[in-house]
Amino acid sequence: MNTVIALLADGGQFLRPWLPEIATAMIACLLVVFGSDINRVLRRHLASTNFVVRTLVFILVNAFGYGFLIVSVSPWIAGKLGQVPSQWLFCIIVVTFVFVGAWAQRNRAI
Repeated sequence: MNTVIALLADGGQFLRPWLPEIATAMIACLLVVFGSDINRVLRRHLASTNFVVRTLVFILVNAFGYGFLIVSVSPWIAGKLGQVPSQWLFCIIVVTFVFVGAWAQRNRAI
């Protein structure tokens, strides 16, 4: 059991320098999976509005909204991941990406 914990700790230590990039990838994956649902809801609510309004809302949500989400939430997630012990860090990162991939597969995003 100590060998498994040591391997997980080594894996967590190996990933620790790339936590900002990993956090950005997590947010980007979530936006890829849920972005079509968000856009579908917007399309449904804005169907009867003017073309210019629909276009402006699309630009605001997709360019600025998603961009702001990536830029503001990624450092926060990286900070929280940095507080996790190394043996759990590796597990959390792997489980998160497996969960997002399974969710995408289930919802036919892949």
